[in-house]
Amino acid sequence: MRPRRDVPQDGVRRNEMIRAREVRVIGADGEQLGILQRNEAIALAKEAGLDLVEVASTSEPPVCRIMDYGKFKYEQQKKKQEAKKRQSVVQIKEIKVRPKTDDHDYETKVRHIRRFLEDGDRCKVTVFFRGREIVHKDRGLSILERVVQDLADVAKVDQEPRAEGRTLQMLLVPKK
Repeated sequence: MRPRRDVPQDGVRRNEMIRAREVRVIGADGEQLGILQRNEAIALAKEAGLDLVEVASTSEPPVCRIMDYGKFKYEQQKKKQEAKKRQSVVQIKEIKVRPKTDDHDYETKVRHIRRFLEDGDRCKVTVFFRGREIVHKDRGLSILERVVQDLADVAKVDQEPRAEGRTLQMLLVPKK
């Protein structure tokens, strides 16, 4: 299968790549020059040492702007990078504890959860039971309640504790 030649790789038609015979032209300073023949518009752009860039291909006739294509491409790339920076990926971190977890280990786990929440991540706290420990689900629930109390200043419960097989799980989210 042959690649399509009418649409460039970056998706923006310019100069001779523009297919419409007539285009609505916007000058380099932003003023409307009206509807012109494509060749006239390209000649105007070349005269100014700039490019004719199609900015709205779906309208009738297509809207083209006389501008420096290199600068346009650079600004679009900058906008894309800026948008990518602003978009933060929220992760779900998981901390596992057992019903018999000692105090020091518990405090260490709570410190880790606090750090995750302060970084803006969500945190799943899982109490997993081995063997006959499953009989004492109340111990697991008390551990989860203790976690909620210890982290009340930085976290709120997004998902109440629920049992899944041999585990109890709860989801914490940072307070805003």
